[in-house]
Amino acid sequence: MYSLYTRLSAGVVVVFIAYLFGGYSDRHNIFPFPALWAVKALIIPPPPNAPSRFAFDQAGRLASDDQKSAVPCPQQTDRTAVLLLIGQSNAGNHGGQRFHSEHGEKVVNFFGGQCFVAVSPLLGSDGTNGEYWTQLGNLLVDSGAFDQVVLAPVTLSGSEISRWARGGDLNAVMINTAVQLQQYYHVTHTLWHQGEIDYVIGTSETSYYQKFISIVDSLRDQQITSPVFVSVASKCLEASNGGTRFHSANNAIVRAQLALPNTQKGIRSGVNTDALVDELDRYDDCHFSSSGAQKVAKAWADLLLRDRYADGQFIYDVLRH
Repeated sequence: MYSLYTRLSAGVVVVFIAYLFGGYSDRHNIFPFPALWAVKALIIPPPPNAPSRFAFDQAGRLASDDQKSAVPCPQQTDRTAVLLLIGQSNAGNHGGQRFHSEHGEKVVNFFGGQCFVAVSPLLGSDGTNGEYWTQLGNLLVDSGAFDQVVLAPVTLSGSEISRWARGGDLNAVMINTAVQLQQYYHVTHTLWHQGEIDYVIGTSETSYYQKFISIVDSLRDQQITSPVFVSVASKCLEASNGGTRFHSANNAIVRAQLALPNTQKGIRSGVNTDALVDELDRYDDCHFSSSGAQKVAKAWADLLLRDRYADGQFIYDVLRH
């Protein structure tokens, strides 16, 4: 009897030790568990990933979203803002806040000859997160100055200006978008937000200036006569964002952007996001958080409304509305 009891006790101890060793081995990936999991994966393959709701074009821009359905494109009047939106990640779907049209089909996202009620993320931009252009559309309609807003983005993260300039691969993508848009609408405003990557790679002031002029010239070649608003944008910190550790406010990119406004070329000053959006407005020291997106959308709205009413058009619009 004593011998049986001893053997049972010893067995329990052995099982307990084996249990502890197994748990420790599994947790710390110690033999034989890596081999066992490898064999299991061969015998029982993991389930396939669920299909994504998103699809992208060859340039890397969001081309479809199964949660979006086409709606009739609004007919353009003199109270319709048609915005061609160009730039890199802070102009794309990389924001920390998503927005949707608060005016239904009065704020739409134009892509590929179709219109969709504007909801983040926008088709035509890369990424699948938030953006602030939809909120800009909301603010423009809220103001009473515009009845409808058409957003036509063409953006790609980390894209240096040489790719957008004449001869660059993204110049062709930009022109294709502009030509498609012009088949339906007359572009009223072209908004440019780009420069962070050129600060990182050390593009010179002269080179940035000249390449931007070539971008404007290539748009004019396609009868895009709208004013082109150039943002002051060069700030993106942290290596994980492809950025720098430190940022100097007085740099070659900013100097070029400040020098670009030119009446003869139709280039105008845009929003200075370097100054406007501080570290608390950037969720990763580069891309705009909710507060940053709200600030930038409002700044663009204020700027476009000032521009619209600079010639006394405001009084005419208010009386007519």
